[in-house]
Amino acid sequence: MIATTIRTPPAAADFVPLEEYQSQTPASFVDGKPVLHLHLAGATASAPREQVSGGALAVFPRDLPAAAVENGAEEELVEQQVDVYVTSETFILYSPGAEAGVSIPYPSISIHAIKQQGSAPAVWMQLELSDGGSSDDDFRLIELTIVPPAADAASKLYEAVAACSNLHPDPAADEDADEDEDNNDRIVFEGEHEALEGFSGVLRGAADGGLPPPMPGSGGWITADNVGEYFDEEGNWIGPGAEVGGEEEGEGAELGEGAGRTRARDEVEAQDAVNGHGTEEEDAESKRQRVE
Repeated sequence: MIATTIRTPPAAADFVPLEEYQSQTPASFVDGKPVLHLHLAGATASAPREQVSGGALAVFPRDLPAAAVENGAEEELVEQQVDVYVTSETFILYSPGAEAGVSIPYPSISIHAIKQQGSAPAVWMQLELSDGGSSDDDFRLIELTIVPPAADAASKLYEAVAACSNLHPDPAADEDADEDEDNNDRIVFEGEHEALEGFSGVLRGAADGGLPPPMPGSGGWITADNVGEYFDEEGNWIGPGAEVGGEEEGEGAELGEGAGRTRARDEVEAQDAVNGHGTEEEDAESKRQRVE
């Protein structure tokens, strides 16, 4: 997202203090002034010069001299005195010395944490700011460190930024989550099956004329007519392979009489006659159309 440069310092009248907002029911949760969660005057902001070169953040002028570099530091830092406004809409930094400030959308604050800056506790942030394009080259990564004027204010600053960031979830993350949910709701067939043109979610059968494979473990296709054989009323699997009494259904069960034995043709025909079925010749004759 794009950070907005501001040229006038924010005024107290521009916001509703958090204490006042929490003490009364607002007339509207949509309209109204932003809620001011925290205001720090006289904080110190620093960032690597290379990352803010070219005026990426208006609080750091192009001609700002380098700050003192700590032993072992690999990057040259620039520092500026700023006033910090943590509001319900944006994160604002304003530099009285530069007579400029910047309003940063919360989704642009990808990471924030508490760290030690020298001997003072500070809040470190990783900003991902856009120059207006959509390619990777149009985004700038800035590591911003803010040292509050009082040591106990670092944790307050961290908590205020966390609370306001939760009010503005990253839209890109939501889209990825929606895509994952959509994918999880789909039945995935094994093997390659071509989609049927003009239809959504309809696949062609296999090359040999067969259907896509049935649901794993079902032993066949599940339809509205036989779904009760595989799932109970709460949607639990009760079909083949389901555990019954501590062991899978079918385990240890004795096979019926005649299982595994091959029957002769005359035995089959005799059994069919008992069950009301005729021989193959009789069945074929009965299927012929009657012509008057």
